[in-house]
Amino acid sequence: MRAVIQEKPGDELYVWDIPIPEPGPGEVLVKINYAPVNPSDLSLLQGTFATKPDYPLIPGIEGSGIVVKSGKGLIGKLRKGKRVACTSSRMRGGTWAEYMVTSAFRVIPLGKHISDEQGSMLLVNPLTAHAFIELAKKHDAETIVNNAAASSLGRMLIHLCKMNGLTLINIVKRESQIKLLKEAGAKYILASESADFEKELEFCSDRLNANLFFDAVGGEQTEILLKVSPPGSTVISYAKLSEQDINIDPRILIQQDKKLEGFYLGSYTAGKSVLQNLKTINSVKKVLSGDTKIKVSKSYDFSDINEALEQYRSNMSEGKVLLHPGKKKR
Repeated sequence: MRAVIQEKPGDELYVWDIPIPEPGPGEVLVKINYAPVNPSDLSLLQGTFATKPDYPLIPGIEGSGIVVKSGKGLIGKLRKGKRVACTSSRMRGGTWAEYMVTSAFRVIPLGKHISDEQGSMLLVNPLTAHAFIELAKKHDAETIVNNAAASSLGRMLIHLCKMNGLTLINIVKRESQIKLLKEAGAKYILASESADFEKELEFCSDRLNANLFFDAVGGEQTEILLKVSPPGSTVISYAKLSEQDINIDPRILIQQDKKLEGFYLGSYTAGKSVLQNLKTINSVKKVLSGDTKIKVSKSYDFSDINEALEQYRSNMSEGKVLLHPGKKKR
């Protein structure tokens, strides 16, 4: 099979011909149709992911495809022949390949109203957005704040907040992105490059009673969120798009009763029961089966992987970049 390979962190990627893997007990073999590029994929490729993989590496955290083979186990046999959304298992290779072996519990059958393209993005961003709504309810939040709001996740959060009666303050980087979010239905939008950003965020957060802030940027922006948030607020860090470390005066946390927490989707879903996760996934399916779609900017053959990564890095707010096996030879 053809697979995208990285030999060491930060290296350029190549397409190699390698043997098709065999599923073991409790595993399935998925023939991949589409796989998106996510910020977590970029972190893995840069070598900044907290969990260090073995090399050479086949990247790709999620995708869609058809289960063509299963190892021993009832769940795998039930999934055989199904069109599915899937996530990769650690140590078994990722979705940026013609075939991938993963746990039978990491494949979710797709309904007929969900396309292969949308199905490839079913798990990471939609499940994260749903988790944020659950966390907002646990914090009794009336208003939440999210930065990197022009991303696919950010735009999905706009829709889910409306469905759940939550007010959402959106933070984008550039003022030119404000129009994009207004078209997506956002009401409160701030641009971090604005000279008055801190004052505007402080005023807006106080007026709308915001006490829960979701931070995908890290670095200086995390420091700003903690500084201007109302007393008793919680900032939840879920990505590090800036690749900058956070430098915080502990007195902000101590004297104003503020908290800085981390969110990792894998740990969050692992802490829930199978039935709870299935309920959430079914909710995601209903959303993606309707009018709400994740925007796709471009699709690339695996052979064009480095061009695809450059497109995504340079134009994240334009939509997702998808990869597919295609028919090209290296």
